[in-house]
Amino acid sequence: MIRAGRRHLVRTLADLAAQQGLSPQRYRKLKPYEAAGFPPRISSATARTRLYDGDQVDAYLLGKPVPALPDHDDDNDLLDRQEAAALLGVSPRSWDVYKSAPLLTEHMSEVGGVEHWPRGIVHRFQNSRPGKATVTGRPEGTGDQIPRDQLPALTAPLLDADPAVSAAAVTEELGVHRDTAQEVLLRLRADRMADLLHTDPSLTPDQAAATLGYPAGQVRRATVRAQAVLRARRAAPYLADVAQALHRQGWTTTATAATVHHPADDVVTATLALDGPTPPAPALVWDERHGWRTATSRRHPLTKGGALPPEGDGIRYLATGTTPPPDTLIAALRS
Repeated sequence: MIRAGRRHLVRTLADLAAQQGLSPQRYRKLKPYEAAGFPPRISSATARTRLYDGDQVDAYLLGKPVPALPDHDDDNDLLDRQEAAALLGVSPRSWDVYKSAPLLTEHMSEVGGVEHWPRGIVHRFQNSRPGKATVTGRPEGTGDQIPRDQLPALTAPLLDADPAVSAAAVTEELGVHRDTAQEVLLRLRADRMADLLHTDPSLTPDQAAATLGYPAGQVRRATVRAQAVLRARRAAPYLADVAQALHRQGWTTTATAATVHHPADDVVTATLALDGPTPPAPALVWDERHGWRTATSRRHPLTKGGALPPEGDGIRYLATGTTPPPDTLIAALRS
C-alpha cells in the first residue's frame, strides 16, 4: 500500500531505470530490485505493476540504512485492487464489480498507472453495502439480509465478473444463506443459458453452459432448468390469453399474467389467483404435463414439490389436453 502522505514518493520500475540511466527493458532484464537488501515493493505481492517508495530506494542506492515506513493504518493510506479486496474479505474479481459504485469511482486515483482507493473510503463502502455489516459473511442463526426479489440484481454482477462463482462466494458477498445463494445462481445461469439457446438453437444445453463459461459440475440442474425456461417462454402467449379470458369473466381484478414456477427444475407450472368477487375457485394451476386444475389456496396454490394432487376436496381437473382453448376452459369452470 501507499502509506498516507507518501504518494509523491511512489516510483515505478521505469522511474528506477531512469534514475540509474538504464532503459526500462534493460532494467527489467537485470532485475536489480531482486538484489539482497533492495527495498521491498509497496504494491501487492501479486500486483502486475511494481511500485516502490522513493525514500527507501534513494537510501539503498546511497548505501545508507533503508528507513522503515509507517506501520500504523491510516484512513488516507492508498490501497490497490488486491488490498482493497482483502480489506473487504472478497476476491479481487468481486472488487472489480464493486469498484463501479459511485463512492469508489469518486475517490479512485491512479498512482504509477495503478488504481488506488483510500482506506477510509473502502471502510465507508463496506459499511454501506446492502445486507452487510462491518464483517463479511452471514452471521450464524440469522436470516437472509437481502429481500429475495433484490437478490438476482445483486448476484448478477458477481456472475458477470466470475462465471464460475460459487454459492459460498455469494453467501460471503451478500450475507445470504447458502441454499438461497445456490437457488439464485441456478436461476440466473438457467435464464442466461435459455437466452443463448434461443439465439442459437443449434447449441446443446451443455454447449451453451460452456460458451458462457459455466463449469460443468455447477450447472447440471441449470442445463435442465434452461430447457424448461424455454418451454415456459413458448407457453407464455397461451397463458396470457387465458388470463385475459378469466379477467373478462370478472374472476380476476386485473389481467395479470400467470406466475410461472419450476418446482422440479424440469417441469413448468403456472398459477393464476382468481381474486374477483365471485370466482369458481381460489386459484388455477397449469401444469405442462397435465393441463389445468383448480386449487384450494390463493396464496399457496401449488402442492409441495409440484406433486400432482388427487381430485376432490376442492381440486378439479378441467377440460382435456394440456392447452385447451380459453373458452373451453371457461366452460369447464362454469360446469
